Amino acid sequence: MEKSALYGRQLCLTPDEARDLPAEAQKMVGIQRNGQTLRCNRCGSNLTATMAQLPNQQYYCYQCLNLGRVSTLTSLYHIPEPNEFLNYPTCSWQGKLTSQQAECAERVRTNFEQRGRHLLWAVTGAGKTEMLFPGLAWALSQGLRCALASPRVDVCLELAPSLQAAFQDAEIALLHGRSDEPYRYCQLTICTTHQLLRFRSAFDVLIIDEVDAFPFATNPRLHYAVNQAVKPNGALLYMTATPSRELLRQVRRRQLSISYLPLRFHQHLLPTIKVSLQPHWWRTITRGQLPPCLRRKLTAYAKSHQRFLLFVPRVAQLAQVKAAIERAVPTLNGLTVHSTDPERLEKVQRMRDHQVQFLVTTTILERGVTLPGIDVIVLGADDSIFSTAALVQIAGRVGRSRDRPDGLVWFLCASYARTIKNARRQIKLVNQKGRRLQRAMPIVSSEHSS
Repeated sequence: MEKSALYGRQLCLTPDEARDLPAEAQKMVGIQRNGQTLRCNRCGSNLTATMAQLPNQQYYCYQCLNLGRVSTLTSLYHIPEPNEFLNYPTCSWQGKLTSQQAECAERVRTNFEQRGRHLLWAVTGAGKTEMLFPGLAWALSQGLRCALASPRVDVCLELAPSLQAAFQDAEIALLHGRSDEPYRYCQLTICTTHQLLRFRSAFDVLIIDEVDAFPFATNPRLHYAVNQAVKPNGALLYMTATPSRELLRQVRRRQLSISYLPLRFHQHLLPTIKVSLQPHWWRTITRGQLPPCLRRKLTAYAKSHQRFLLFVPRVAQLAQVKAAIERAVPTLNGLTVHSTDPERLEKVQRMRDHQVQFLVTTTILERGVTLPGIDVIVLGADDSIFSTAALVQIAGRVGRSRDRPDGLVWFLCASYARTIKNARRQIKLVNQKGRRLQRAMPIVSSEHSS
């Protein structure tokens, strides 16, 4: 094994697999035993002995099993990150930031320089990725190791070509559970947050995108992974359009600095949400029909060739909804997609390539996928599966193009749930701040909250 494969990493190996490791490789037990207490040194989980039991009084970690089994029969091996890079990439992006984006970008760069902890709170479509370029350009020019992680594979796949286009001479590692590519030691890494469990004190700059998204938001092991993967003196940046209460609490306590941008890159406001109460929408679907208002809208889409995403609460509903659409408007051409769909990535690409007019989807496409010019319809928007943050993110799929900065966001639901009210209220408040910003350009808030 090449030394560089262990730089800033923690790899789980058996004694036989570790036999030929470089002499400088450091060894740490995989499962720490202290009396009746078991702790996984990869994911930080405290384990229940009866659930972690193997034969012959051996134990394994059941919490991070999807990354390979850590047990009392294996150890974690690591070589401290040496920042051993021969050529430092330069930024080749030729675009121009708005004055508001530039202000936020400068704050991000300053955070990297000061090795701080920062929250970039910007509405969907504000251009968060582009706001990273100045800071990343500085960090890479200093020989620092950088990573951009997201809870969602789709987000990583969308980020990779954008980063590669902006840093054309950079070698970028893209790491996620579905990748067949072997690991490469690179100065710039894009990965899912689960992959951070394989790193230890690796990154001088660590960026977590979509920090409010499942599974990161509710998974303490992934938060542990972030703190393990960043160097003790490294910079940490969180990015989101819908920050959690905990993040905002850290801002109030001055544990995080913050930049806030309530305007999209094209300076337009977020599309507002239209709500239609349809108490029996699912009963109508199960009869092979569409609610009349939806049938009329989709018939108009068939004539105008307007593209759209149609969200439903559950995977089991996808086929029936698509069948009802095909029966009501047979000229529409679309697909269904969900998180465990083996053709998920290919189907999303077909939508990007305008080979289909619509996708019927679950919340898997609530974020991280940019399809310019689309409309969005949510059936059963009052279902408990749709949190306020998810509804705001779904609405944020609309209006992301400079050529079509608005569009329809339409919720069809049996009741006017609190989550829907909160989503509409959140968009209204953001747009109020956006209007004030439009009137007072180029000022943007970048101070700590009080």
